[in-house]
Amino acid sequence: MKKLDIYIIKKFLGTFFFAISLLIVIVIIFDVSEKIDDFIEKDAPLSKIIFSYYLNFIPYFVNLFSYLFTFIAVIFFTSKMASDSEIVAILSSGISFRRFLHPYIISALILGLMSFYLANFLIPKTNIKMMAFEKVYIKNPFRSYDRDIHMQISPGTFVYLESYNASSASGYKFSMEHFENDKLTMKLSSERITWDSISGRWKIKNYYIRKIDGMNETLIKGKELDTLINMTPREFTFILDDVKTLDYWELRAFIEKEKLKGSENIKEYEVEKHKRMAFPFATLILTIIGVSISSRKVRGGIGMHLGIGIAITFTFIFFQQVSTVFATRGSLDPALAVWLPNIIFGVLALYLLKIAPK
Repeated sequence: MKKLDIYIIKKFLGTFFFAISLLIVIVIIFDVSEKIDDFIEKDAPLSKIIFSYYLNFIPYFVNLFSYLFTFIAVIFFTSKMASDSEIVAILSSGISFRRFLHPYIISALILGLMSFYLANFLIPKTNIKMMAFEKVYIKNPFRSYDRDIHMQISPGTFVYLESYNASSASGYKFSMEHFENDKLTMKLSSERITWDSISGRWKIKNYYIRKIDGMNETLIKGKELDTLINMTPREFTFILDDVKTLDYWELRAFIEKEKLKGSENIKEYEVEKHKRMAFPFATLILTIIGVSISSRKVRGGIGMHLGIGIAITFTFIFFQQVSTVFATRGSLDPALAVWLPNIIFGVLALYLLKIAPK
């Protein structure tokens, strides 16, 4: 790489990390002031506040605003270069605009890969510690009293629970049916099932088992049955935020399992999966838009460029929110909903790149 490439990369990454570091400090100060009463009331240890909560909060926050601050960083230092006539000198020396873009693309790829790693591997692990802290010291412990639960736990095997209590890990009015070639071959009914965390099995109370073989039927009943069923209490207490604790591979395996069960939240899970891929890619698109806009010297200088840049960024965020709502509450495909803003602004990036000063 030439000195010019190193100069731009240092400017790009330096501005990005400096700006987001300042914002993190400000956000943490406001967050502490908001939650200080909870910390005091529940006697949260200082070491856990720092290392279990805020240290794990930083990666999440960096990734949440990475593409936004990438764009602002590009606009800021490129506008400064344009106002100082540095870009005019660079292009006048025979360097093409496309060659001028190389260090920007390299920097955007570095930040995009960082965002991909944070979203898919690091943040799910830090979220586990952060959410565990929140449940103890900030939020009330999660309790579930779900009713009329239907799920498919394996091909041809269906489970029903009239209600489930997470506090006692118990389900009531339980039934499990197994079908072969669309015919019922076995049905297990019970008044109550309870999870035994030591053995990792379900204890089934006052059960009846009907086995059906053509015209023949066998009935078995008993007081208690200790058995292994392909489900765990976590499947009844799982909330949407828990998806954020699953890494790249776990999330995909979880979605396949939820599809088998016929989960009603499958669209939300699909949106989360595609967001983790689309957001890092948005970093590259917004970088190209930022360079194309701010490389032209204008009368308004940095202020004009920042104003246009922030307007474009919030338009991008607005498109993301609207398309996501259409996916989760409407009929729009989750993949298309998440990637649609990237597609629209990708076309805009190509157009701005075409009319940028050469």
